[in-house]
Amino acid sequence: MGLGNPGPEYVETRHNAGFRLADHLAARWRFGALRRGDRARVAEGTWNDHSIRLLEPQTYMNRSGAALAPLRALPEFDPSRDLLIMVDDVALPLGRFRLRGAGSAGGHNGLKSVEGSLQRQDYARLRIGVGPPPEGLDDLADFVLARFSGEERETLDGLMDPMAEAVECWLDEGIERAMSRFNK
Repeated sequence: MGLGNPGPEYVETRHNAGFRLADHLAARWRFGALRRGDRARVAEGTWNDHSIRLLEPQTYMNRSGAALAPLRALPEFDPSRDLLIMVDDVALPLGRFRLRGAGSAGGHNGLKSVEGSLQRQDYARLRIGVGPPPEGLDDLADFVLARFSGEERETLDGLMDPMAEAVECWLDEGIERAMSRFNK
């Protein structure tokens, strides 16, 4: 599940890095465009014998966890095995990404919402570097809701295939193997 905010005013913002990766994966795996679903845009398909459902919550970042309701209703759904959250991270510099198998929300409201919905922290996440914010910034929201510059967008675009490979490694080999291969 890629996190972000719906609407054209947020398309090129730092907070929508997760949506950008979800869109990239849908294109890479030839799932077609994400379509309107229950509280999220959805694309489904199969990649390398894995049944996949890509989600982009349409509930705004602070309520992202609500989009997990249909998955939570499935008896076979295990977030520690079946869920990867793709999310922006201001603590990581632009041009870097990091996988984690569990952990706290780290102050990220989208991850707080996911944790609140799941009532647990043991789900995988791919944190996409969008930082660092400028020194002396009073409101972090101003930074994450700002658009990428052209150069920043190119840097992020250059990460899409490596991040997709990390997601594919997670699918094929699990989070521990993906972390050892892609976290630098």
